[in-house]
Amino acid sequence: MRWVPWPSVAPRRFLGVPWPSAAPPCKFFTPHLPLIFALLFPPAIAIAAPRATGGSLKQALAVQIALERVGYSPGVIDGTLGRKTKIALAEFQRVHHLPETGSPDAATNEALRVDPSDSVTDYRVTTSDVTAVGPSPEKWLEKSKLKYLGYDSVEAAIAEKFHCSRGLLRCLNPGRNLTKLSDGESIVVPNISCEPAHAAQHLEIDLGEKIIRVYDSQRRLAAIFHCSIAKKKEKLPSGETKIDVVSENPTYLFDPKMWPEVKDVKQKILIPHGPRNPVGLCWMGLKLPGYGIHGSPNPELIGKTGSHGCFRLTNWDALRLAKMVHVGTKVSFINDSQVAMTDPRS
Repeated sequence: MRWVPWPSVAPRRFLGVPWPSAAPPCKFFTPHLPLIFALLFPPAIAIAAPRATGGSLKQALAVQIALERVGYSPGVIDGTLGRKTKIALAEFQRVHHLPETGSPDAATNEALRVDPSDSVTDYRVTTSDVTAVGPSPEKWLEKSKLKYLGYDSVEAAIAEKFHCSRGLLRCLNPGRNLTKLSDGESIVVPNISCEPAHAAQHLEIDLGEKIIRVYDSQRRLAAIFHCSIAKKKEKLPSGETKIDVVSENPTYLFDPKMWPEVKDVKQKILIPHGPRNPVGLCWMGLKLPGYGIHGSPNPELIGKTGSHGCFRLTNWDALRLAKMVHVGTKVSFINDSQVAMTDPRS
């Protein structure tokens, strides 16, 4: 993790307590209670930066880009061969009868057509990138008063457009203030592409791995997507259901009964569309009341935080999946103790 530096102030004090000059703000070093509070809740933003650099970064990027191109989502592209990327690699290897190592060995790289020399490209910021930015209120009532829930910065808009983390963008563009980009400026981005989507015959939601597997009409694994699942185990569904509705760029009806932690909203309110809508840019409702597969306003939290019951994907994965399914597509749920009913790998 790389921390945005603490603002430079003179003298260096916080809540009347001197800041230790020898200790950076990310280290727990002080007996003073106010300073302990400052350390626990610092006014800094944690930005996940890729651990790899140079050639190894481009190699990791190329693997993630290749996986996404063929439908095996690595999650948010971040230049790191983390858990989600390893799951995608193992699924690809299994389907292509390669050793299931979860690592990008030579045979896997060849099958994926991994090309580190083509992993990044230049991109010129457009007017639509800039105008996609809008107010980002935290309160639900304030959200409901807006016409559009946009990105909080141009950096966020471009990170989502290129399916990557903000930390990766900053790594690829050192010294640039990406939150203040203007129309016409040029930056370096991941060189992503996607092959045409396959039609889905059946979705399998693996509650243990937190992934959605997509099978085609020949019972072949056509794609996988990482998702967040219900935080409470009692809200995890079982058995089978079907896709009931597919809607892009949806609004969201906020029901305070479904959000007991929200105390300042007493009646249902309509939340406008946009990438920071609670269900993101796409909603695929299931024939289970209150359940659906949808996008997310926070792509970097997919699989790390629990939902109220639905299955959250990144906006780009949700939109890709929406092109594969139709009303009536079968959806089944499995957990660690079950074997996929239609899994052709067994």
